[in-house]
Amino acid sequence: MNSEGGIGAGITNRPSQQCSAAAAEDGDDYERPCPWIPGKKKKKKITCLAICLIASPILILLVSRRGSPFPSMSGWASPSRMYASKGSKRDVLMGGLLVPGLDERTCASRYSSAMYRKNTARSPCRHLVKRLREQEALQRRCGPGTAAYWRAAERLGSRRNGTAGADDEGCKYLVLVPYRGLGNRMLAMASAFLYAMLTGRALLVDRGESLADLFCEPFPGTSWLLPPEFPIKNLQDLTGEAPESYRNLVQSDRPATSVSELPYVFVDLDHGCTYHDKLFYCDDERHFLHRAPWLLMRTDGYFPPALFLNPAYQDELDRLFPRKDSVFYLLAHYLLHPTNKVWGLITRFYDSYLRDSDERLGIQVRVFDGDTPFKHILDQITACTSQERLLPEVVEQEPSSFPAPAAAATAARSKAVLMTGLNSWYYDNIRSRYWQSPTATGEVVRVHQPSHEEYQRFGSGSHDAKACAEIYLLSLSDALVTSGWSTFGYVGHGLGGLSPWVMFKPENLTTPDPPCRRAVSMEPCLHGPPFYDCRVKRGADTGKLVPHVRHCEDMSWGLKLVHPE
Repeated sequence: MNSEGGIGAGITNRPSQQCSAAAAEDGDDYERPCPWIPGKKKKKKITCLAICLIASPILILLVSRRGSPFPSMSGWASPSRMYASKGSKRDVLMGGLLVPGLDERTCASRYSSAMYRKNTARSPCRHLVKRLREQEALQRRCGPGTAAYWRAAERLGSRRNGTAGADDEGCKYLVLVPYRGLGNRMLAMASAFLYAMLTGRALLVDRGESLADLFCEPFPGTSWLLPPEFPIKNLQDLTGEAPESYRNLVQSDRPATSVSELPYVFVDLDHGCTYHDKLFYCDDERHFLHRAPWLLMRTDGYFPPALFLNPAYQDELDRLFPRKDSVFYLLAHYLLHPTNKVWGLITRFYDSYLRDSDERLGIQVRVFDGDTPFKHILDQITACTSQERLLPEVVEQEPSSFPAPAAAATAARSKAVLMTGLNSWYYDNIRSRYWQSPTATGEVVRVHQPSHEEYQRFGSGSHDAKACAEIYLLSLSDALVTSGWSTFGYVGHGLGGLSPWVMFKPENLTTPDPPCRRAVSMEPCLHGPPFYDCRVKRGADTGKLVPHVRHCEDMSWGLKLVHPE
């Protein structure tokens, strides 16, 4: 990500489109003043039409070079009209995953993102659609601003025990405190939402420094952002040592009694949490957590694989997700819609540099050994893309052997390579490779990197906006190479419905052999899994308990969801 500004440049309203749209809406409207020429009244019927006809080709050419199909923020085009006018058959509601009717101008990405994807990797089943509508109703009934929420918050603030009157409107709450990098937080939000659906809780998310600027509200008619007046302060400072923590409750002799005496229960699901914290994954809510109207959760990762190991949830999860490798894809496309500001970054870059290529390859680089560039990682990238035939080889040629420009222009296929990473050194080397030498296949390879921030800036709004844009741009690739252990990469391929080639984490500053491996599913990896069998209540290898939960390619102890063949 580039610290020198946003991705791409701003664009202006498209006058010809606005004028044409106005005429189309009002029928015989040539007597009206042309809407994009202030103060000019129509003297003759032909004037506005003639100006539109003359200006349109020039403006269309200019806009195509600028790269975005959308007007500026003040005048977003209606996606539903664009699809109808272009004859598109894209399902903007993703098979019922999304509800129609929300204001397209306030969140253009909600319905427009479908036009940037070749197809839908997975469609929701009817039961998932039904449960989403039920969760939306729960969020509206219990969310911020409702009488039920204020009564529950008042009891929480007075530290009264939660059991008395806890069933106001049937409202219980899960307050999520996501943290660390943006990839971690996006995985945490999808995970917590699934748990909220399973347990009948309204989800509220701590907004942190930038959440409201990155994502639109996902639930119609209400907010998922925790109000600033929430009575529990400094949520980011809560740890498993707190007396209200799940860890302490399960170690006590009478946990159910303890819950009834507490205003809330805090669950610490950090990737390095303890054995007793992870017993949460075996809790079926009927044991004692159901007594707590407020459940506060702090997590930095993706934990649905552990929920699939809990017998209490397996039947419902099987009904929600017949395809076990589509959990994150569906949850993320329901929840995580970029705001107009971030969507503008995405669409301007995509339309300027990626749209017109015959094929798009994403390469996501994450280095865990420091910010200094390493040659062994560059060697790993080139070895992986060569071994898997993702990029063509280059050949050295004498100048006299170059083809004539006309022949080259007609024969070449184009491949756009999108590279993301904190450092530009890897991008510079890959780009120079294809700039200085032709390819053996005759393909034209163009390499792009939206930005390079050099180091991760936690809590920076502009840094997070660029990161969010780059994650979504990666998801629009046809194929993807990602760095092992990277939550940024997990979200990119999960959103795209792509099974990536995963580059193994290097050891001893040496290029791994093999350099990468194709992932068995598009699901993210759970880095801090439980090692406990909920059925028999003893330690176990949790990657071997059920056929749809296996160990990850990049982390031998991690867990991920797969669809068993």
